[in-house]
Amino acid sequence: MVDGGIAKADDVDFTECWRTTWKAPYIMQLALSAGIGGLLFGYDTGVISGALLYISDDFKEVETNTVVKSTIVSMAVAGAIFGAGIGGWINDKFGRKVSIMVADVLFFAGSLIMGVAPSPMVIILGRVFVGLGVGMASMTGPLYISEASPHRIRGALVSTNALLITFGQFVSYLINLGFTRVKGTWRWMLGIAGLPALIQFFLMMALPESPRWLYQHGKVSEARYIIEKIYPQEEVEHEMKAMQSSVEEEKALEIAVGASSTMGKLKKLWSNIAVRRGLYAGVTAQIAQQFVGINTVMYYSPTIMQYAGFASNRTAMALALVTSGLNMVGSIVSMFFVDRYGRRRLMIVSMIGIITCLVVLSVVFYRAAATAPPVSLEETAFFGKNAACPAYSQAKDAKSWSCKKCLQHFPGCGFCSNKGNPMSGVGACLLETDAIEGTCLAEKRTWYTQGCPSKIGFLAVVILALYIIIYSPGMGSVPWILNSEIYPLRYRGTCGGIAAVANWTSNLIVSETFLLLTEALGSSGTFLLFAGISTISLIFIFFLVPETKGLQFEEVEKMLQRGFSPFKKNTPDHPQVVHTPDN
Repeated sequence: MVDGGIAKADDVDFTECWRTTWKAPYIMQLALSAGIGGLLFGYDTGVISGALLYISDDFKEVETNTVVKSTIVSMAVAGAIFGAGIGGWINDKFGRKVSIMVADVLFFAGSLIMGVAPSPMVIILGRVFVGLGVGMASMTGPLYISEASPHRIRGALVSTNALLITFGQFVSYLINLGFTRVKGTWRWMLGIAGLPALIQFFLMMALPESPRWLYQHGKVSEARYIIEKIYPQEEVEHEMKAMQSSVEEEKALEIAVGASSTMGKLKKLWSNIAVRRGLYAGVTAQIAQQFVGINTVMYYSPTIMQYAGFASNRTAMALALVTSGLNMVGSIVSMFFVDRYGRRRLMIVSMIGIITCLVVLSVVFYRAAATAPPVSLEETAFFGKNAACPAYSQAKDAKSWSCKKCLQHFPGCGFCSNKGNPMSGVGACLLETDAIEGTCLAEKRTWYTQGCPSKIGFLAVVILALYIIIYSPGMGSVPWILNSEIYPLRYRGTCGGIAAVANWTSNLIVSETFLLLTEALGSSGTFLLFAGISTISLIFIFFLVPETKGLQFEEVEKMLQRGFSPFKKNTPDHPQVVHTPDN
């Protein structure tokens, strides 16, 4: 048993998944082919963080305008919101397979548009196309895998999608590093993403539709054929009967309630207590996943490294590669433990660790800012009167200025470090131009525009790494697993789409506001804000998210109909009943 939910008496771990897929490799073929959508999702999340540094070099309107910079990042997320919403409808109407293939076409088109973009506006257009594809893939991939998996190893197999997301992020940072000295830099980084989309499109052409979707649409023999390839022979009839019972109940309910229009269907969906409770849990998990601030790390990881005092683009991206690699390792850990310890427990433990890391990270950035090296009048004068930052030259309190104060006037000012000791020596506050930056670098100094030299900057890298290790196995993987299994069959595509829209909308809010928040609150205040929001999210998860590990879809539905309380343990034989006015 698991607190607040129903769980099978026996524990299931990754060895069970390995044994099952070894006997039936067809299951892993389905999971990995569908999971390429996760790789595309992860690649897009990671690649923009490095490409943005070089887009800024090519287009000065991007470098000097925080809103344009944030929009390039977040327009993919805006596209994903619509893609997830449309994907829910396509999933229910045309099937999971068609939805994945449409997503591939959109992603391929977006990658080509970005690769040849002549201006920031065209890059933004390509980001919208990519976002539409990512949004559809993000909710369809886990759904397809969960419906084509034996229920005992469903969590581990859906975790392959999360593993491929993190693998995609890791590959994106490798690609970013690989193209830093190649002509075209960001064009190659963004354009090459079309290749895996093309591969998945052709792989999906050879794969079947989800057996549950087929059964729901009257294609019983086709559904049985796939079930026979997934389940041992002795379990086939039980699985077929469970699907039959679920579909018949839902059809009876549909006839009783009646709903032909879209609004009527949504009203009917909301009137179902099991669906409503499932949405409470699923949407809560998806929103919490984003408001812990994870995509500030994924989208802006090199920028955050620069905030911590690592000025070089290449160094910042190399350090970001470490965090993305740890994210991938965490996804592997999730595959081992999600079917043993459960979804709910992993999320709660993960959230507690995340909150702790965010608070410590806030303290580190606060201390880094407080100990920023001072600006020297002599050092600044060394570069000539016209080179000094105007805000510094005209300031009455110029003697008290530090690197931090200098960079507050970004994009107007840059900090040129001390020649002998960048970490603690005094430096110059200069006008930020290419010529002055070149003069600074020619003196064998370091040029800073995002963050200041810091003796404790390495601690930010350590804490970010720990944050990723704690995030990935729990909040990184589990919300997608939970949303692939918590809704009744007839509503699974629509509800999955609603939850994915909630995820991407939250992602958009976080990614669009991060740079603005760091300007207004500083890095320290921004991460402390995320810690506060994460604490509120943890409370909602505790009260609203039940345990679903090891349960068939039909058992999950019955559990939600009976009700859930985090303070009592439920068993299949003695379910707890929570009385509600609409039950």
